[in-house]
Amino acid sequence: MKFLDHAWIASRIPHKGSMCLLDRVTDWNETRIVCKANSHRSPDNPLRQEGRLGITTGVEYAAQAMAVHGVLLADNDKSHATGYLTSVRNVHWNRNRLDELDGEIEVHAERLSGNEISILYSFRVFFGEEVLIEGKASIMLNATGSSKKEKTS
Repeated sequence: MKFLDHAWIASRIPHKGSMCLLDRVTDWNETRIVCKANSHRSPDNPLRQEGRLGITTGVEYAAQAMAVHGVLLADNDKSHATGYLTSVRNVHWNRNRLDELDGEIEVHAERLSGNEISILYSFRVFFGEEVLIEGKASIMLNATGSSKKEKTS
């Protein structure tokens, strides 16, 4: 697998600057992706509130992994759809905060089903062997109803 680092990720998903939370992709295939991140430790993480980074921000880490997965799949079939997180459900967490963790987190997302309109993923965020947060997320594709159109002169 080609090494997919933070610069590669940031150049392909809409999350720019410090809002691009993932450091690298460590594994992926047609149905799943695994990413690593350290941005939860950064004092300038844009998701911090009152200096703290709550565990529910793990959903954003997972959503970004799903976005990267979509880009990787689009690179394979040469199509691309903009995705929007529309719901999360069955979310369970085992800690209150991410910023207290002194080390890398690992983000797993697995595509459970999908079509040209929506995709269902399951996700888990780990610190070592500990599951920090897990759940399911629905993604709507091309929610504006528009698709890429060819420009004509």
